[in-house]
Amino acid sequence: MSLYIFSFLQLSLSSSLGVARCGAVWYSSNTSGLSSKQIVCERETRFSESLSFFFFFFNSKTFDVDLTCNHLSLNSFLCYLATILKMAHLYRLSIVLSFLLTVSPSLSTNTEGNALHALRSRLSDPTNVLQSWDPTLVNPCTWFHVTCDSSNHVTRLDLGNSNISGTLGPELGELRHLKYLELYRNDIGGKIPKELGNMKNLVSMDIYGNRFEGEIPKSFAMLKSLRFLRLNNNKLSGSIPRELTTLKDLKVFDVSNNDLCGTIPVDGPFASFPMESFENNKLNGPELKGLVPYDFGC
Repeated sequence: MSLYIFSFLQLSLSSSLGVARCGAVWYSSNTSGLSSKQIVCERETRFSESLSFFFFFFNSKTFDVDLTCNHLSLNSFLCYLATILKMAHLYRLSIVLSFLLTVSPSLSTNTEGNALHALRSRLSDPTNVLQSWDPTLVNPCTWFHVTCDSSNHVTRLDLGNSNISGTLGPELGELRHLKYLELYRNDIGGKIPKELGNMKNLVSMDIYGNRFEGEIPKSFAMLKSLRFLRLNNNKLSGSIPRELTTLKDLKVFDVSNNDLCGTIPVDGPFASFPMESFENNKLNGPELKGLVPYDFGC
């Protein structure tokens, strides 16, 4: 079979700030001549890794590809590849590529990125600490104050002492792989969303020094990996949920300087927490089981 088409496609994603994403297609009508057409990528952005795609097509027909894109993401680039594969009559490869675009979680709509962007929309950011949070990127792993694992899942959110204000929404519960939630010493208010209990991998939650109000969510009892829970210096009210006594790995629990009422749990890890962790509330001391209700005084 004669070689009529030699195609090379490349997408470069660099860790430097402001690198244009680009690709090119070379085609030839015979084995001696070689000319080129370039995919034009006008938008600059940040990426965390470099990827190159190499495809060698052998066919009995020639084709001409001239693609221009104002915004080239990884998904749209792979769509271009699927289109080119069809043009090259490599239908099986194009079907496989289309299938990957449909089912691959890293290439589909990024729920974690959407959740963080929803958080940004709820926050006031006068010092622009969230300026790098660009929702058009493939995932949020290149955003400042966000840490991901090798699978591009968000594992850490570091926004402590960032001079931000606003509220938290239920979307934050979509960060199912998050291990560290650091929002301390800001001016965030409103109720703590019960959906935070969906973050089953959470190890540390530091949201002290804000203006959170309302009750401590009972859903926190689902955070079985939780070791550090610091809710002090807020405006929380109600009683301490007894469901939290089932958190066997909990090592630090601080709810001091709130407006909590009732009694202090004595079961599970609460048997070892110092009284300083509960001071400056309306609590009535350790629970006296069988004598008074645990929410006595609320």
